[in-house]
Amino acid sequence: MSSENGPEQGGAQDAPPEQLALIRETVRRTAAPRAKPRTWRGAALAKELPVARVLVDKGVLHLDRYFDYAVPEELDAEAQPGVRVRVRFGAGRHRVRDGRREGGGLIDGYLIERLAESDYAGPLAALAQVVSPERILDEELLGLVRAVADRYAGSVADVLQLAVPPRNARAEKRASPQPLPAPPVPEPGSWARYEQGAAFVAALASGGAPRAVWNALPGPQWTDELARAVAATLASGRGALVVLPDGRAVARADAALTALLGEGRHAVLTADAGPEKRYAQWLAVRRGAVRAVIGTRAAMFAPVRNLGLVALWDDGDDSHSEPHAPQPHAREVLLLRAAQDRCAFLLGGWSCTVEAAQLVETGWARPLIAAREQVRAAVPLVRTVGDQDLARDEAARAARLPTLAWQAVRDGLRHGPVLVQVPRRGYVPRMACAACRTPARCRHCSGPLEGQESGSALRCGWCGREESAWHCPECGAFRLRAQVVGARRTAEELGRAFPAVPVRTSGREHVLDTVSESPALVVSTPGAEPVAEGGYAAALLLDGWAMLGRPDLRAGEDALRRWLAAAALVRPQSAGGTVVAVAEPTLRPVQALVRWDPVGHALRELAERAELGFPPVSRMAAVAGPPDAVTGFLDAVELPREAEVLGPVPLPVTPAGRPRRVGAPPPGEHWERALVRVPPGRGAALAGALKAAQAARTARGSDTAVWVRIDPPDIG
Repeated sequence: MSSENGPEQGGAQDAPPEQLALIRETVRRTAAPRAKPRTWRGAALAKELPVARVLVDKGVLHLDRYFDYAVPEELDAEAQPGVRVRVRFGAGRHRVRDGRREGGGLIDGYLIERLAESDYAGPLAALAQVVSPERILDEELLGLVRAVADRYAGSVADVLQLAVPPRNARAEKRASPQPLPAPPVPEPGSWARYEQGAAFVAALASGGAPRAVWNALPGPQWTDELARAVAATLASGRGALVVLPDGRAVARADAALTALLGEGRHAVLTADAGPEKRYAQWLAVRRGAVRAVIGTRAAMFAPVRNLGLVALWDDGDDSHSEPHAPQPHAREVLLLRAAQDRCAFLLGGWSCTVEAAQLVETGWARPLIAAREQVRAAVPLVRTVGDQDLARDEAARAARLPTLAWQAVRDGLRHGPVLVQVPRRGYVPRMACAACRTPARCRHCSGPLEGQESGSALRCGWCGREESAWHCPECGAFRLRAQVVGARRTAEELGRAFPAVPVRTSGREHVLDTVSESPALVVSTPGAEPVAEGGYAAALLLDGWAMLGRPDLRAGEDALRRWLAAAALVRPQSAGGTVVAVAEPTLRPVQALVRWDPVGHALRELAERAELGFPPVSRMAAVAGPPDAVTGFLDAVELPREAEVLGPVPLPVTPAGRPRRVGAPPPGEHWERALVRVPPGRGAALAGALKAAQAARTARGSDTAVWVRIDPPDIG
């Protein structure tokens, strides 16, 4: 003990008489001791509705239900439906004192409802604590969370972790701003470029609920068009929600909404925002202070009051698929919200996914497209370079870049920046026809064929069957070749070929948002292309086979989507904009790019999926894990009678030191994966069966992991 804390300071025994009198008086005024906190032993219960039904925050499938707790009288006022609470969980029946269960660990939960009596016959534990009187969970949000959990064979607690941001006490104590009055009905603006664009905006402003799949024209106007759709919805007295793929798109939409409506009319919800700011924005929406929300997939559960419009931009982007359990997709969540709230729905993008085409084909949504004259006036000139062109081109054989591409880059640099799209690293090569480059697929399930290490035969990556007598169904050839992977050296050669021109890169950890209109070479990976002021003068799409050769059912659709996203940043043909794609011009995705016809491509893909029985026409689930665990799981699950199991087949081993993808085995472990598909209308039965089997495994305490995912985005 230091001298400052020694006996010189004195204690109560050395205090003056007047201080001792004050201490005695304070002790006399102290209230009688309460019941022991968080156990409330001996405490009286609430006189009305003394039972609280609680959803505990444990994402375990066999505990995906409500639990009843007693409500102490002192918590009666604060313990209202929708508040956060803390409860003791895991107490045994033998730990009962004064008719109340005690023990167990403290965990968080949500109070769902208050009841007069419980249907549980035994003694109840008491609510330990009401964390906050803020009511954050209402029946509407709970119904949405339950629907998503059932759709994806997950638990309500896991979905709630995605739907409700972590609590921040400082943000909760601050009052939200007063809601602003409804804005005036906006003019259609650039929506007039579309055949039904002005009518769509008018329907939103009049309180209608139109549902549309929007094939946007290239250029930067899409953010203003989204803002006008939101403004029209707000003018009708309703709320709006817009989900975008990344923070850069959110920033552009934020600027467009601010320019059109001013400050304070919308909230921005992204996972990148700090905990205090994010929770404050979320509370403003929950309290009704703000009625419009834009954000990334973190915003798909935003509790917008009187929801009138849900909109999604570029639903084919991987960022819309949540990596955390139960891995819901933003498009499916917004579809559930549109059905639950009977509100308008808008699915937009430069491209068109097969799921979007199915919404139009079934009549659930209407197409929102521009006339061909408008399309031709807005798109750049698209030229292609195929295998035959490369074979005849001496420059391409020497430098791996065709003469046409060199000319396009040289001419474009005279007028502005040139975009060079380089395929992203990591695409796994599979086999294709050496003559026409048609991907080699299994005759039984149409899965991708892989080469064996022994070189003796091919094996299907889906069902595992071997193929020893393959021939190309398109041209009849028997020779195979591996697909192209990567093109970084080509981008370096471009920089050396134009030494006087600055070279900027965008991708991975360093993603550019914008570039100036001065001449420059901008080398970017797909999805990281910056926006150029005034548009790019030209774009070069390199090594198309790196994307077309991906071992996935969506390879062609995804390649076309990435090409269109890059080409949409280029100036129109009337302003000299040119796009050169290094890919075989006879292939369907390349032809769709040349004609700028993503809708036609999606419709043809949908027809083929329907013929083969693949998603989205059918529903599919992936079951992955160690071989014995996957076999035991499939033997135990009571699948619907119509279910078909493909596989299981081995998964690639994750190398040590590399990031692990969602659903991939831990580094060094050997896993297998089986695909289970059911016909239309049986998706709910499949999800229920898989959830029940997984719950039974966890209830038995199985320590072997089995990974289940409904509608996996990558099925090989």
